[in-house]
Amino acid sequence: MTLQLFDSRSQSLRDFQPITKGEVGIYLCGPTVQSAPHLGHLRSALVYDQLRRWMEASGLKVRLIRNITDIDDKVLENAKQENRPWWELAYRYEQLFASANRMLDIEPATYEPRATANIAEMIELIQLLIQRGHAYQVEGSADVFFSASSWKAYGELTNQKLDDLVDDSEAKDLGKKDPRDFALWKSHKDSEPEDAAWNSPFGLGRPGWHIECSAMSVKYLGKRFDIHGGGLDLRFPHHENELAQSQAAGHYFANFWLHNGLVNVAGQKMSKSLGNSVLVGDVLNDSNALAVRYYLGSANYRSVLDYNEGVLEEAESAIERIGTFLQRAVRRLTDTKFLEQLDLTKPIFPDKFTQAMNDDLNIPAALAVLHEAVREGNSSLDEELLQEAANAYAEVLAMVNVLNINPESNVWKHSGSSAEAMVALDGLVQSLIGQRNLARENKDFETSDRIRDQLKAVGVVLEDSTDSTHWSLGAQQTD
Repeated sequence: MTLQLFDSRSQSLRDFQPITKGEVGIYLCGPTVQSAPHLGHLRSALVYDQLRRWMEASGLKVRLIRNITDIDDKVLENAKQENRPWWELAYRYEQLFASANRMLDIEPATYEPRATANIAEMIELIQLLIQRGHAYQVEGSADVFFSASSWKAYGELTNQKLDDLVDDSEAKDLGKKDPRDFALWKSHKDSEPEDAAWNSPFGLGRPGWHIECSAMSVKYLGKRFDIHGGGLDLRFPHHENELAQSQAAGHYFANFWLHNGLVNVAGQKMSKSLGNSVLVGDVLNDSNALAVRYYLGSANYRSVLDYNEGVLEEAESAIERIGTFLQRAVRRLTDTKFLEQLDLTKPIFPDKFTQAMNDDLNIPAALAVLHEAVREGNSSLDEELLQEAANAYAEVLAMVNVLNINPESNVWKHSGSSAEAMVALDGLVQSLIGQRNLARENKDFETSDRIRDQLKAVGVVLEDSTDSTHWSLGAQQTD
């Protein structure tokens, strides 16, 4: 089955065919580094990490460009409020975004250009738009605006008509010819830092937000590339304006437009005005990074993801079930022909999993296939159907690795305080197992059963084999 993706521009599911055979170019709108990252930022980065990993598993070479908007009105305003240089604030928050991505093991972008490092390309693009009659400079000012009415297709990305767009009440003050025009270059203000401005043919100033992405995407991916991605909140005006100015400059621009859904909190839209923003630093730590990755990546990427109390515990339970099966399978199959016959260097994906992933990255359906394989694998182990168990093990391993949620991977297995806690717990449980084994040897079955039941009551499940006993975390027993 060919990979199909929902193209926001055509509002349809389309077969994905790379422009260049075997290669994919993706431009992802990265963060405006004005403040600390929240869960919505992290979800967006994770969505495209999942897409990238699936494409790479399918044999494609992916070039992913994710920009950093390090000069912006909000960056300057927040730096002023914090009484620090704007570039220091931008770099500080850029590092927080990078740290959060690393904790979730999101693959680094092929390149992550900063807006401030590509001013020359932005100026060049603005000049081209002026030459083609799609932009103008305000008389007596360095301000340059894109003329929305000059581009008849304006509004096609969000299916809006130019005449229906709401007028900007500040348009006259800004010197716009039309209230719907938007800034390409902003003249320097006396109230702004001197180092937040660049010389240009239009005068001293800095770029507008939208022109930054148009210039950087074309610079690093070419005038026509495969996929432009970002959060749903960027469709208008940011992506609409990007598309208009890029095509007005003569660039085909993106072949596909992908937009991921936002994160709600307890059914409400996450926003600063409501005071319900969930910052990454408030929920993500070394001990729960895998659970956060599982949760943020568990819904359909175009749907709204709701964060509430309990979602991470549910994710941890799902991960525990996967890990318990992988451990059981390795213990039972090691040194058997069934494991030795498997070529684990070549991923074996169930057909239903492949179909789900190729169906617009249908992660919920893919996870359903994964957990069904875990259940079947456990049943096969229970019934000593070792060939079937080995097949299930290979499939589960392939699926969790491509989704990067393998709890047995070194990426997650030895992280932070959770690893320390597990070591301590293992020591305690092994001590009780030793007491139980001694009681069994002495035929003191009352004591051995009591120890087993005590462990089971707190969620520790024992599994006896011929010459050893293994434990795992299961569900806690309640009355």
